[in-house]
Amino acid sequence: MIYRFRIILDNDTEDDIFRDIEIRQTDTFEDLHNAINQSFGFDGMEMASFYRSDDKWNQGEEISLFDMSEGSEPVRLMNETYLEDVVDKDNTKLIYIYDFMSMWTFFVELGEIVEESKGTDYPNLMYVHGQIPQEAPEISFEGEDLDSGDADGGYDLDDYEEMDFDENWN
Repeated sequence: MIYRFRIILDNDTEDDIFRDIEIRQTDTFEDLHNAINQSFGFDGMEMASFYRSDDKWNQGEEISLFDMSEGSEPVRLMNETYLEDVVDKDNTKLIYIYDFMSMWTFFVELGEIVEESKGTDYPNLMYVHGQIPQEAPEISFEGEDLDSGDADGGYDLDDYEEMDFDENWN
């Protein structure tokens, strides 16, 4: 079977920017990662992760390009995780983040499951809408005042001395 995904860039502009991609359900998340990178014109050299998501786009379990966990908890890896093991008709939404410094954020949604078409190479870029900007759109954290400490656990940004933090850790 073939999964048809719509990958939408999270941006605050009037213009929608998305790609529609077909990919085999038996392909890995690394295959989907590569297809997304190619379709948006990225070089694929940055760290990236998928996150399972619910209907309200809340970020869930991570599926990472590389294991950066330092062994504390098992991490699902893109090259070992098959799309069909995570995505199905009841679990259709993922969040994809590319380049954790720039935070390119995409909403990935399974739109349709169809039969494979003979003569079609997969992954298949079906449709392109909008041009990706030169820089990642800024993510706004509405309702959170970063200076008041609401978003960082109640600490003021100048209170790092009280946080049991060894500034000479390296």
